Amino acid sequence: MSTPHPARGLAGSIQRVTASALGPYQSAVIRIGFSATFLLFLLRELPHRHEMYGPDAPWHWDLARQLISGNQAFTTLMWSDSALWFEIVYGLALLSSLLLMLGWHTRAVSVVFMAGVLSLQNRSIFMGDGGDNVLHLMAIYLMLTRCGQVWSLDARRARRHGSAGYAGQAAGGRLAPGEPAGIVLWVVLGAVLAGASGAGGLGGTVWLPFLLWCLWIGQGAWWAVNRYAPRNELRTLLDVIANLAHNATLVVIMAEVCLIYATAGWYKIQGSRWQDGTALYYPLKLEYFTPWPALSDLLASSGVMVMVLSYATVIVQVAFPFTLFNRRVKNVLLGAMICEHAGIALLLGLPFFSMAMITADAVFLPTAFLAWLGGRVTTGRERLFRRRGRVPAPRAAADGREAPEPGGDGSHTLVG
Repeated sequence: MSTPHPARGLAGSIQRVTASALGPYQSAVIRIGFSATFLLFLLRELPHRHEMYGPDAPWHWDLARQLISGNQAFTTLMWSDSALWFEIVYGLALLSSLLLMLGWHTRAVSVVFMAGVLSLQNRSIFMGDGGDNVLHLMAIYLMLTRCGQVWSLDARRARRHGSAGYAGQAAGGRLAPGEPAGIVLWVVLGAVLAGASGAGGLGGTVWLPFLLWCLWIGQGAWWAVNRYAPRNELRTLLDVIANLAHNATLVVIMAEVCLIYATAGWYKIQGSRWQDGTALYYPLKLEYFTPWPALSDLLASSGVMVMVLSYATVIVQVAFPFTLFNRRVKNVLLGAMICEHAGIALLLGLPFFSMAMITADAVFLPTAFLAWLGGRVTTGRERLFRRRGRVPAPRAAADGREAPEPGGDGSHTLVG
């Protein structure tokens, strides 16, 4: 009786995967990090947007159209070559990045965010770097996650209303009964999706239209089931599908990060400059990658430091995927990689690449650390309001009960 049966362990694992959306804090960090990265990038390039992606780009509209006709990529900027349409797309990309970072109706806004990322990047594919490739993929993955369970306006709205059913919808950014903004978003996005599908504006792939229509139909199905049959078994089925999609996407993100580091590390091993420990010296001497010449020269002048950092980079990247089975070693290497990317941002002048990679690394951060960090931020905010003489009152549930914990009620659907 004291020995656990293998079947019980398997059943418990299946129950956990299907009954809850795991990693609420990690998915929230991914949402905030990637949306903030894209938002800051768009703001920095705001004066140069026409030369990068718009009508004044060297890779002009006709060349982009010829390329996309061959690779069948998706970009809304190919729907029209007018300057006004470009400004609308760029403005929507900015707005969706801000709203996704704040966590307002995360499911619908994540779709608009994905459209903005793919539209701009696929319009001028020669403008990006490795960080843009990571952002490209993560923008697609975010649509399948419940990334608004914590640290979002959706979660705040859930706590304010308090009821378990409404909280489960709002925390996931779902279409809730009596929520006019969500209903308007659903109708508008459905009309745009129908028009784009009819005009062939979703690219030449099959998976993207299929995924978008599944998300849109699933969100409408959740609204109908929760309004007219909230205790029906169909709602349970939607919960299971949503949890499986969320948890499987987190696994894919983890595998993606491991693959990035493994391939980068093993390719470095094959290079002679990495083998003799001098690889770091050369980018420190390139003017394009030296925003702080004095600091770069100081580091490059120490041969021992260059050798140690070059070898450490390879060792950390190759070893990281093998340390996932040891929590302590994994956390040490994770901290080392975050410091490495912070150094890349400072020394080589690649802040957005570093932000993207640090955000991707955050999927492996311990939940206890992220919860502690969130608590410290909340404490600091309360102290700030207290100094100003305004202390926000705790939000209790409308019926007197405490607000549900993220994912605690099990009410998760395909659109949340």
